[in-house]
Amino acid sequence: MIEVEGLTKRFVDKDVVDDVSFFVPEGEVLGFLGPNGAGKTTTMRMITGFLTATSGRVRVAGLEVERNPLAVRARIGYLPENVALYPEMRVDEYLRYRAAVEGVPRAEIRERVDSVSERCMVGDVRRQLAGTLSKGYRQRVGLAGALIHRPPVLILDEPTVGLDPRQIVKIRELITELGRDHTVILSTHILPEVEQVCRRVLIIDDGKIVADGTPDQLRSGLTGTAELKVQLEAPEAEARAGLEALPAASNVRSDGNGRFHVTVESSADLRREVFNLAVRKGWVLLELAQTMPSLEDIFLRLTTRDAAEQEAQNEEVAHA
Repeated sequence: MIEVEGLTKRFVDKDVVDDVSFFVPEGEVLGFLGPNGAGKTTTMRMITGFLTATSGRVRVAGLEVERNPLAVRARIGYLPENVALYPEMRVDEYLRYRAAVEGVPRAEIRERVDSVSERCMVGDVRRQLAGTLSKGYRQRVGLAGALIHRPPVLILDEPTVGLDPRQIVKIRELITELGRDHTVILSTHILPEVEQVCRRVLIIDDGKIVADGTPDQLRSGLTGTAELKVQLEAPEAEARAGLEALPAASNVRSDGNGRFHVTVESSADLRREVFNLAVRKGWVLLELAQTMPSLEDIFLRLTTRDAAEQEAQNEEVAHA
């Protein structure tokens, strides 16, 4: 459904997006992650045709964006991170206007506006001026506008920014529902949201794709990142030495009060060895749990960069 090949965008002398390629099949919900300045918003803007690529190409539903920009836009519902609404328009007027612009038949406009207003939870502000809306309501009105023409592809950049926890749950449920009938690219900084909603994750850093797969595939692809949590009633130095001597233990950190975090190979399970160690030494074992890395752990490991370098890059792009 979405084919991206060798996509590159250069600002001044910096490739903000650098030779990016990926494919999103029909009906997939793809989580598109990256730190600020990584190139994800630029990539999404090129996919939607709102920004011209320096090189490479994008096809949506078989249509090349550069050659068929209007036809591609008709097949995409795009929610940018900063929603641009007409402040003097009432929400109802704005949605009717969006429906007309997107080519919705006049006879269907009322039904479409009613439908998206209910789905995106903006029914109670339909008579309110857009300029008076809170950030959360602006996001939901923007999402309603992106859905009004029932596009096969949705590009959602931070759709839950500014929402309260209850609204986040509702929008998350909506995105899951939309994934049954739409191809969705979802960008968000709420990583648990990605694990709950997305079948596949793409991580971009410094303009390059650094990971691509399901959350489980990304976990299994990283070694040395499983964590063993242990709490012992034992002399700290002796307990640390005993834990460090265990097979596959690569790093032991102490929080004090007998609490330890042991980094181990993801394929290893050291719980039995820790239990046997405690029995041999006569230590009281208060806590023992081994966990696989979370998506947040994977994200941080793959995208940790020097803060000064990141700030300098953002400044450079901002002045381009």
